[in-house]
Amino acid sequence: MKPANSILSSFGTTIFETMSRLAQAHGAINLGQGFPEGLEPADVIARAAEATLAGPHQYPSMMGVPELRRAIATHDQRFYGLDLDPMTEVLVTSGATEALAACLFGLIEPGDEVVLIEPLYDSYLPIIRRAGGIPRLVRVAPPHWTLPREALAAAFSERTKLIVLNSPTNPAGKVWDADELAFLAGLLERFDAVAVCDEVYEHLVYDRRRHIPLITLPGMRERCLKIGSAGKIFSLTGWKVGWVIAAPPLLQPVAKAHQYLTFTTPPNLQAAVAHGLGKEDAYYSGLTAMLQARRDRLAAGLDRVGFQVLDTGGSYFISADFRPLGFDGGDEAFCRHITEAAGVAAIPVSAFYQGKDVTHFARFCFAKTEAAIDEAVTRLAKHFGRESAIRPRR
Repeated sequence: MKPANSILSSFGTTIFETMSRLAQAHGAINLGQGFPEGLEPADVIARAAEATLAGPHQYPSMMGVPELRRAIATHDQRFYGLDLDPMTEVLVTSGATEALAACLFGLIEPGDEVVLIEPLYDSYLPIIRRAGGIPRLVRVAPPHWTLPREALAAAFSERTKLIVLNSPTNPAGKVWDADELAFLAGLLERFDAVAVCDEVYEHLVYDRRRHIPLITLPGMRERCLKIGSAGKIFSLTGWKVGWVIAAPPLLQPVAKAHQYLTFTTPPNLQAAVAHGLGKEDAYYSGLTAMLQARRDRLAAGLDRVGFQVLDTGGSYFISADFRPLGFDGGDEAFCRHITEAAGVAAIPVSAFYQGKDVTHFARFCFAKTEAAIDEAVTRLAKHFGRESAIRPRR
């Protein structure tokens, strides 16, 4: 039999799937995969049920139903002051990962260089390589995740087509500030490149930090594609509803790629997301406050167990250095160990680096119920002999 595609077949099963399967096999609390628990808004789910019964049930426009495209444009005007034409500058996709694929397949020509910042989400590289792009990797490193500006500038060249920018980042939780974004904007203009902005955690920013979309900076309106996710905004990751906003010349090739990927997205879910995007400010601020409290709850628990917990400014995730616990092994071995022996699943941070050389940090998801967080801390404390770290139940 002739071989399969050499690029895609070279990648193993994603670490998220691997650790989730391991968690199921051992009855572990899954703080590995980034799906939230206990945060789903009931009214958005009810709207999906109503739309399912009412119909229509046939293919909607591949660009998305007008109701949702208008809601996305209104959302970005409301929060960022963007003036969008919903009919020419908004595309609905079947999740943010499909949005990324459509952007990268639609924009990359074989031989184009693509700048990426490690640690990075695992879908970026397979898509870029399959599209014929040449990755140029720059890294930020724990514990401070400082942007190496000289290295970033050196990664750009006349062959650079685009950069994939994730903010807030997974797994680092880094939120790019205005000065860092201005520096990047200067590079895009200097090298006539564009940015694919993965902003799925745009509303999950903590400690009075502010999410600044790169597209809002001077000169960036025509150089940026901004990706959003209903799954992250409404804690409904299984729905797989995402979107891309961009100026028409950038969005048109992305839409052409999208029509041959998923083509369209279930209309009942689109109707529910359109309803959700119009929710009051209290919903958005309440979601942020709740997740910040859960972040702090898990961080404090891990600290009591003996981890060295890193700061995170956004997303669902915190990373922690496990060396103070005396574990003799790398991060993949550590995550497998605590899943099997302590009943708590996490993700090795080395999975987000190509060199696999950042080997002593584990990523934990805090978008879980308080009960799950407390039980995870209790299990880890007992396993590492830190029973005094267990908080009394209330």
